[in-house]
Order: sequence, then C-alpha cells, then structure tokens
Amino acid sequence: MIYHFNETPIFYTISGKGPHLVLLHGFLESSTMWSQLVPHLSLTRTVLTIDLPGHGKSGCLAPTHSMELMASVIHDLLVHLQIENASLMGHSMGGYVGLAFLEAYSPNVEEFTLLNSTTRKDSIEQQRNRDRASRLVSENKEVFIGNIMNLLFIESSQRQYASEIAALKKEAIGFSTEGIIAATQGMKIRPDRTEVLRKFTGKKVIICGDQDPVVPVSDSKEIAAETKSKLIVLNGGHMSWIENLADLLKLCI
Repeated sequence: MIYHFNETPIFYTISGKGPHLVLLHGFLESSTMWSQLVPHLSLTRTVLTIDLPGHGKSGCLAPTHSMELMASVIHDLLVHLQIENASLMGHSMGGYVGLAFLEAYSPNVEEFTLLNSTTRKDSIEQQRNRDRASRLVSENKEVFIGNIMNLLFIESSQRQYASEIAALKKEAIGFSTEGIIAATQGMKIRPDRTEVLRKFTGKKVIICGDQDPVVPVSDSKEIAAETKSKLIVLNGGHMSWIENLADLLKLCI
C-alpha cells in the first residue's frame, strides 16, 4: 500500500491482528527483509512494515534523510492508520530511525528492540567514511553496493548465503542514487541516543551478532549495561535476520 508524505509515496504493508509491531529495515534494505518473519509474527500481532524514504518502493524526500525526518514519516503513517501505540524493532539504520522515533514519541512506544544496531553516533572516521561512500555511490553505485554487502557478512556466511546476498545486491541497485546518498548523510549526522534508550521505561532488547563487523559485540554489551536493556548475543555477523532466522523466530514469536 502507498501513503503520501509531503506528496512523496511511502510504501508499507500491514497484516495480522493484535498489538501493533513496526518493523524498520536497515540501509540498502527494504520491507522485503521481513518477509519470512511477518507470517509468523502476524499470527499474534498487527505487523506494519515500511520502506523508508529512498529505499524499496518509497520515494526520496530530501537531499538528506535525517533519522528525525524518517521518524516523522513513521509517526504520520501511524496517525493515518489510527495506531496510537506500537512496539518497534529496527535493524541497523532502522534502529537509528527507531531511536529517533523513541526520542520524539516515547509515550507511543510499548516495547523497543535494536537488531544489529547501536545507540552510538558515528565517530569522526565513520563520518569521513560516509562522505567517501556518498562519492562512490555517485561514481559507481553497483561497485559501492557490492562492496558494502560483502562487508556485512562474515566470511563463512558469504559462501553459505551467496544467493541471498545476490538478491540483496540486485534489489539495492534498483534504489535511486539520491536516496542512498540521502540515507548515508542522515546516518552521518545522527546524535548519540544512549540516554534516550536508558530513559525508556518499557521493555527494551538489544540483539547482536558475536562477529558483527559493523556493530562490535563489545559495544552492544556496554550499551545494554548502560541502558539496562536485555542483551541477546547470536552466533553470526551483522545480518542476523538471514544468518540467525530460526533464532529470531523463536525470540520474536
């Protein structure tokens, strides 16, 4: 289905019955990443998936898609759907967006889960890497996407999930260059939201991979301790929704 935010199409799906759960995908992903989880989750919940701006079937809103801007898109969609309260789970960048939503609309959030994500802001070096990434996307989007996708998986997973990785690359190549750069720049300027998660009084969970090359497990352990969040460590890398699907199904149902 399509919802228009500032005349820009935002794609979403909604299914199931019960308490509302919003699933937020990561960078270079789309709502399709949840396709194997939604049929199970929707047995007991109303599940909402969204293509964040510039990803999937959603349009590009601005030169920079800040986490706050994307959070406001989610809030407007929830108002449109007359959903007052919901739980959120965000993968990687989706976690950053979820934290921005939590900061702005905390009373509307029942439970919050970070999946292979962090409350920390980018380091100076990471911010420089974001700018380099934006330049590379402009020069050769396919090379950039290929490099990024390979870095997200540990070596053994690259072989085991070669077909899934190929599908991810194919989908991401279809995203607009402007949308990819807008998200890259939005992630670069996001603030640290550790305190936001610490102050949240609802159920909060951090799910991480013990070999995650993007979010070190040591960081996840520190954040969980600082924010008094439940920590779940899985055996894998950054793409737990692929590498640890069976584990996630057990955890989420």
